[in-house]
Formats: sequence, structure tokens, C-alpha cells
Amino acid sequence: MKKFVYYFQITIFTFISFITMDITAQNNKNLNTDKIDINSLINTVSYFASPKLEGRMAASKGYFLAAEFSANKFKKYGLKPINNDSYYQYFNVEYNEIKEPILFKVIDSEKEYKLGRDFIFRGFSGGGNVTGEVVFCGYGISQPEIGYDDYQNIDVKNKIVMVFKYHPRWSNEKGKFVNSNPREKAAIAFNHGAKAILFVSFPNDKEPQKPIGSVISGSGEQNINFPELHIDLSVAGDLFNGLGISLNEIQTKIDSTKSPYSINLNKKVNILVKTEYSKEKETVNIIGYIPGINDKLKDEYVILGAHLDHVGKQGDTLYFPGANDNASGSAALLEIAKAFSLSDIKPKRTIVFILFSSEESGLHGAEFYVNNPIFPLEKTVAMLNMDCIAYGDSIQLGNGKSSPVLWTLAKNIDKQNDNFTVNHTWSGGGADATPFHKKGIPTLYFVTTNSYDHLHYMTDKPETLNRNLFHKITKLVYLTMFNLSEGNYLKEIVK
Repeated sequence: MKKFVYYFQITIFTFISFITMDITAQNNKNLNTDKIDINSLINTVSYFASPKLEGRMAASKGYFLAAEFSANKFKKYGLKPINNDSYYQYFNVEYNEIKEPILFKVIDSEKEYKLGRDFIFRGFSGGGNVTGEVVFCGYGISQPEIGYDDYQNIDVKNKIVMVFKYHPRWSNEKGKFVNSNPREKAAIAFNHGAKAILFVSFPNDKEPQKPIGSVISGSGEQNINFPELHIDLSVAGDLFNGLGISLNEIQTKIDSTKSPYSINLNKKVNILVKTEYSKEKETVNIIGYIPGINDKLKDEYVILGAHLDHVGKQGDTLYFPGANDNASGSAALLEIAKAFSLSDIKPKRTIVFILFSSEESGLHGAEFYVNNPIFPLEKTVAMLNMDCIAYGDSIQLGNGKSSPVLWTLAKNIDKQNDNFTVNHTWSGGGADATPFHKKGIPTLYFVTTNSYDHLHYMTDKPETLNRNLFHKITKLVYLTMFNLSEGNYLKEIVK
């Protein structure tokens, strides 16, 4: 549903584009982007991605170290706290820690499998010490009511189920596939009598996904005694060895016939892992603001956001640095806050800086904010979000189809400076911008092209980042925020 502007409805898009270019050109002459320092950006990323912070999983010790660091920066830069002397907005999330001992072994095999290379536990894996035969059950779907059930003709009681991590890319003529998330697939396996589940990527993909760290779980109650792993395709190959049919051939067979093909692999595995689960554990968004100085505009708000959390660690030897995802966006937010604090030009509108928690498990920090806003949503003119902004080769401005005037503003600023953005955009928000978009707030999502080569891998480290690109996109966000804070944009229709 379209939501209409206050002041007046923007109806002449080309006219707005023209005057935006003129206004931004005049104002940007007065703003020194030298305050955005690439070495400072990299230093902050290096701290956030360091082993000390253990992957910054929301509610973890490492996350609170990152939060404390950020709050101290807000204070140093003169940002106002939201609650007396506190920059924290508290809320609760699910929390699961994966601890030693950790083992994955194929019985009667001398081959050693390494955590992080051959297998990774799902973020919300249960714990246990289980041994059992491995049974492959296709996509892990059990919906006899629509005529598709991977469990129909096979016994998985007291066994370990292997399934494709994702649902089919094809549709079922008789009904929609449901329960596609890991916890939901695990629950189906458990309800059929299984003791653990192994997720495997599609072998027929051009570039099959390697095991990654992830804390997306899906709906339902946590099963604290049911291990969940993502295994590498090479491990799956070992388990299929000697059967006379490969996983590739089985995927082809299932996809071509749109019918189940489940099979006992005649191999046993032992899985050992300890986990510590909390249904509710406290975490925080970190929020500071710079009050506007204009009597007419100071009660309007422009939000700059980035998520601070990542996917944590597993055991004593494996952690996910998350340099690009999203230490880069968090570092840029702090650097932009510093630049505003050092500028002689004070904002007319109030600028709000938010580092969100729990993006990785489902945008929970951003959703909590929009449902418990510190500043009125109806007075929030725009929200800019940064996520994965330091790896790749150019800049994308997402959500431009939903917020075309905001997109044009940023695009024109880039044309006057580095001219590094591509024309590709989309609608509907994106990452932490999504909950704001759903509330009718114009949003723009800053991300890079080809940004995800190291996404959720142990290799997402500071040394992989594109320093030049990182610098350019941070400057662009700074200039866009400046123009918004100056009042050079009116809240538009959200499509």
C-alpha cells in the first residue's frame, strides 16, 4: 500500500532529480570528505574481526565487547545517548553456543574430518554423542497431503538423515512446499525417528556452496539433543562411495521426475558435540544521535544503520571473522559519526546512528527497533543501511525501485564524485532496511557488487577487503547523509 508524504506529495520525478543535482553540488563543495580515513576504517574492521571478539554472535561475550567499543566511540564523538548515559537498547534473542568436544567420524574409516573444512555445525545445532547409519532423504520434505514425501518408503528410526540444505527450485503442482529452514527440516527428521541430520549443498550447481557458518534456524522449538551439521560435498561423496550411484545422479533423478528417491547409504557415522542453549539471552542495539539545529527540521530524523553481529564461533579452534559481513558497515558507521562530529557544519535534521544486533538470525534487531522506536517513525524521513560494503568492485544502491527519489539523490552525489555506482537496484528493502521499508519509511541499501565470495566463511578477513572501494562507498554514504540532514529531501511515497 502506498503511504503519502507529509508537506506535499512528490509527483514530478524528473523535476526532483534535476533540483537534487543542483542542491547536492552546492552543498558538497562545503563538506570535506578527507575526514573519512581508510586506515581508521581498516583498523576498526580489524578489531571487530579479531579472534578476541569470537565472531560477534549476538548476545555473546564477543558481541558485547564490540558493543562496548562502539558505545565508547559514540561517546567520544559527542553523540547523545538514548537513555540517560546509555547507548543500549536491550532485547532478548535465542542463543546457542557450540562447544568442545567436537567430532565427526565415518565408522571403519581412517579418514579424519576437520571442523571448518569438511563440516560445520548449524548455529542452532543440538548437542549429543550419536552413532548411526546414514540415510539419504532427498529434500527432507514430508508432505503426503500434496503427494510428496521423502520419508515415505524408508526407515530412518535411530539413523542419521542426510538431506539437501535447500528446498527444490521446481514447484509441486499439487501444493506448496513448506518447512524449508534447517530447524524445520531437522524437526521432520526427528519426528520420523532420526537421531541427527546432515545438510548437503546441491552438487549440480555450477559453484556448490561449501559448509558455512549460519545462525538462521527457522520456526519451532529448539531440539537441544539433535545435532545438525552442514557437510562438504567431498564428505557426502565418501558416504555414497560403493553404492553405484552418486549424489549428483540422485539430484538429477529427483529433479527430473519430481519424485522422491531416498536410499540407505550403508555407512555409519559418529557425531559428538556439546551445546549450550538459552531460549532468551540479552543483547543490544547501540544507538546514538546528533540533534538537529534547525527549529523546523530538528524533529525530523534520518537513520544510518548497520548490523554489528556475525555468526560467532564453534569450539576452541573455529571462528568466523566477518570482516566484510558486517564489520565493514559497522566501521563505516563509526567513521561517519566521527566525520559529523568533526565537521563545522551541524545537521539541521537529527541524525540517528544504529548498530543492530541479531541481523544474522533474522533481522531481529531492526525489527525490534521499528516495533519499539526511540524516535517517531512518522517523523523518520529516511533510513540508510550498510551491509557488506568492502569487498567487490563497484557500489549498488538497493531498494531504488521502492524509494526512487532517495536513490536518485545518492546516485547524483556519486556522479559528482567517484562515479562508482551501478544502475542495478531492486525493491522491498534488503537486510536491516527491510523492517523500515515495511513501515513505510524510504530506505536505501548500500552494498557492493560481487560482495559475497567469503560470506560466512573463515576467510572473511580484513586482508581480503578492497580498500579503495571501501573508502569510496563510505564517503558516498557520508555525503548522502549530509544532504539528508540538510533538508535536501522530502519524505517520498514508498512503493
